Amino acid sequence: MSDIKLKGWEIVRFKEGTSSFLDEEVAEEFPLTVMLNGEEFATIVCSPSDLHDLLVGFLASEGIIRFYNEVKQIRIEEDRGFAYIEITKPIDQYQHDHSKRFIGSCCGKSRQFYFKSDVKTAKTITSRLTITVDQCFALMKQLQTQSEQFIRTGGVHNAALANTDELLVVRTDIGRHNALDKIYGHILKERIRRADKLIVFSGRISSEVLLKISKIGTGILISKSAPTDLALKLAHDLGITVIGFARGHKMNVYTHPYRIIEANR
Repeated sequence: MSDIKLKGWEIVRFKEGTSSFLDEEVAEEFPLTVMLNGEEFATIVCSPSDLHDLLVGFLASEGIIRFYNEVKQIRIEEDRGFAYIEITKPIDQYQHDHSKRFIGSCCGKSRQFYFKSDVKTAKTITSRLTITVDQCFALMKQLQTQSEQFIRTGGVHNAALANTDELLVVRTDIGRHNALDKIYGHILKERIRRADKLIVFSGRISSEVLLKISKIGTGILISKSAPTDLALKLAHDLGITVIGFARGHKMNVYTHPYRIIEANR
């Protein structure tokens, strides 16, 4: 799992009627301004780790690139909070919709929802991958046991690319959408086949998260958290199996349950 930078913060803790002073670790929140072909494009609030993956996945999610070879250069000045990206095509056609956006680390309306780019980049999934119930539980347990940064801070999300037996790539970020973009960027850079892969995720399944899974191109999403109704409508239409509340030995399969095999069958 990638290293997430943590900050020490002196706090006063109240517990059982007593108070004490101690240092608490908190996850770092980092604004990264993206300059695309010389123009300010967006500022992403994120965790300062795996930034190259994040930038590639972010551009692909927004429909700016489709393949990694469309990126000519990425130069990151982390100390200044700037990323300079050159791509192989002009971006004039995107300026109206994308210029100078602020992409927050939290959920909901802080991140813009673009139907134009979603129409271009979201796709229906036809994967024939199946997984057993026990494999779902095992993958979620792997994600939770590998989440040292969450255990230490409680302030990050994790996303993993997996096959049915093990986690292959894990990425962590304060923003759940950023964690998925880091996975997407890694997939594009390494040209990883997705038909036999799935995503294991710690966060709530919103419509934005579901659309990102569609763009990544995996047919199964396992999360320990809840979905929204719009996410499930999109999952139904796009052929994605959504599993929520995967905790302990319980889980809910909301859409396309034919990909889930019970152990006693």
